[in-house]
Amino acid sequence: MRIVITDGGRKAAGFPTKARGDCVARSIAIASGRPYGEVYDRLTKGKLSQRASSRTSRPTSGAHNGVHVRRKWFRDYMAELGFTWVPTMGIGTGCKVHLRPSELPKGRLVVGVSKHYTAMIDGVVHDTHDPSRGGWRCVYGYWRLA
Repeated sequence: MRIVITDGGRKAAGFPTKARGDCVARSIAIASGRPYGEVYDRLTKGKLSQRASSRTSRPTSGAHNGVHVRRKWFRDYMAELGFTWVPTMGIGTGCKVHLRPSELPKGRLVVGVSKHYTAMIDGVVHDTHDPSRGGWRCVYGYWRLA
């Protein structure tokens, strides 16, 4: 599998070179072609607008500490960018799709795997590291740019 090591424009946008938990912002910036700072700011705005639930407290920090990707505001943002969600796994179905070019479609994808989001463009992973686990990492679903 081919991998392009990239921070998605984080350093160029003036953010620290090392960051944990910004994989959602980074992968969206890469797959959509939008500037990292723009995506980060929008995700932070959405995250800070969400209310507390019985399982989570009200967020107090930006998109660098993770984003709840199942929230309505997040789905609306992805749709606004032109992405469509394609689930590849359901409860009790087991893993059907792995992070491999042969098992995912060509195009610009934001791929959801366990505790991580990564960008894949025409079968090439774009990330700060190799998230594939040797091609065996299970894909929960992906956002595909129309």
